[in-house]
Amino acid sequence: MAAKSMGGEFLLRIEDTDTERSQQEMIDVILVALSWMGLDWDGPVVRQSEFADAHRASVDQLLASGNAYWSTPVPPEERERTGGRAYDPADRDQDLGPGDGRAVRFKVPREGTTAWTDLIRGDVSFENENLEDFVIARADGSPTFFLANCVDDQEMGVTHVIRGEDLLNVTPKQMLLRSALGYPGCPTQAHLPLIVNEQRKKLSKRRDDVSLLDYRDRGFLPEAMFNYLALLGWGPPDGIEVRTDAREVFPAMFNVTDINSAPAGFDPKKLLHVNAEHLRALSVPELTELSRPYVAETAWADRFDSGRFAEIAPEVQTRVETLAEVPGYVDFLFLEEPEIVEADWDKAMVPDAAGWLDAMISRMGDWSFDAETLHTNTFALAEELGANRRKFQAPIRVAVTGRRVGPPLFESMAILGREEVQRRLGAARKRLGDSNG
Repeated sequence: MAAKSMGGEFLLRIEDTDTERSQQEMIDVILVALSWMGLDWDGPVVRQSEFADAHRASVDQLLASGNAYWSTPVPPEERERTGGRAYDPADRDQDLGPGDGRAVRFKVPREGTTAWTDLIRGDVSFENENLEDFVIARADGSPTFFLANCVDDQEMGVTHVIRGEDLLNVTPKQMLLRSALGYPGCPTQAHLPLIVNEQRKKLSKRRDDVSLLDYRDRGFLPEAMFNYLALLGWGPPDGIEVRTDAREVFPAMFNVTDINSAPAGFDPKKLLHVNAEHLRALSVPELTELSRPYVAETAWADRFDSGRFAEIAPEVQTRVETLAEVPGYVDFLFLEEPEIVEADWDKAMVPDAAGWLDAMISRMGDWSFDAETLHTNTFALAEELGANRRKFQAPIRVAVTGRRVGPPLFESMAILGREEVQRRLGAARKRLGDSNG
């Protein structure tokens, strides 16, 4: 949103210089997730490895200018002599050359301060003496994150760098590198607050649900996901947070300086609420098509009928929070026999249930089979029998749908039709036998 709000370009760069972490399947996940979210980047995808020559040239330049040096790694068992460091600070003055296992480190100035004005965090400064000499080229010659990003930003004409506050200590290192390489100025910096879970701990791939594609598979809409994520640490100035056109209107409202510097809490309940609102805004044909992948995973997929689904869809939309929940609300319409939830059966089939089912089967044959008539006549029958309305309809619902919770009962009965409803009520009555009579 920042790029679009400033009339700029959103560039996508794959940082693939660390070959162990740059497997193609991992890169594909990034591309698919961004595409699913509708976050279209400008221009071609750039791979960091495309700038390999520039990386090597920059390392050579820094070595030649005395701003970098070769360093021999210190084994863990010998690090007591180096204050626990993985390198010997004395190497910066040894004028070493390349050697087995040696890396290239940047020679951080021992005096002065590196500072900038952050768009989110205000004035930030680091005393150079507190920054250790960092690796810019590994022993195998590959550049580290520090150098590669610095060079790539220059090569790509990056004007604004927006990243998490956990990388705050990376920025002074890249600023020092830029200065040593003779680059003019620095990109504008903005360090986003971290996203924390409900326990106020930083979101973790090992502990929390953080994969966008997992949310896709669980039935979240990309528009809703965009809408919710945009609200983490920021809010639209008009105060309207949930909107189906968020991808279109939020960028025009957005200003990176409005982001709160405090950690942003990821609230699964609010995400479900936002997703539910987006689902309710869908047309019936849209909901039908979006539900098909989840229906395809059911045992009754070959019996699915979009026309029958369309009849109940408006009621389903008011009850589900994700697309993955849809099949569970409509399965009874397409199964030959409803799948009975035993706990619901036990709770609904009270001692009077058999008599109530007998009465329904006997009377409903003469009723008009529309939802309004079914509603009126069923409750009139309950009153005639001296039954509580809620308790009276419970065994009917379980017999017809298999569970105590779902779409409106009478609309569901009307869609199934008189013959099928009578058959299901009869099957339930037979199952009860004399034990409930």
